[in-house]
Amino acid sequence: MSIVKRNNLFFPSLMNDFMGPDWFGGTEKWNISVPAVNIKDNTEGFELELAVPGMKKDDFTVEVDNDVLTISSEMKTENEKNKDNYTRKEFSFTSFKRAFTLPETVDGSKIDAKYEDGILKLTLPKKQEALPKPKRLIEIG
Repeated sequence: MSIVKRNNLFFPSLMNDFMGPDWFGGTEKWNISVPAVNIKDNTEGFELELAVPGMKKDDFTVEVDNDVLTISSEMKTENEKNKDNYTRKEFSFTSFKRAFTLPETVDGSKIDAKYEDGILKLTLPKKQEALPKPKRLIEIG
């Protein structure tokens, strides 16, 4: 006999017993998450990096509309044990959408994106007037 910890609420316990974490031998795959983002600010512009391993560059949609940068992806994969008479078929749907309001200093028409080694990297250059002015020497007359 083993001791099993139960929730005091009837309904959640009943649902856990019925649906369970291992319903019909499967595992729960409710991965609702958004990729982690790093944003660097340097003198020429901003660098935005998203950690999205296991994808291809064609899986992403990157668009700018009304100074809002939107990065999204939707991917569907199917893993089958047996094509015709299968005992289990697992579907996996992964999607995310991240939106960033661009500061006035960013030139939205010159944004560049690259996907390499599981990192989607966007370069957001600053407008020419927002770049720091070089030091100048003032002569004393």
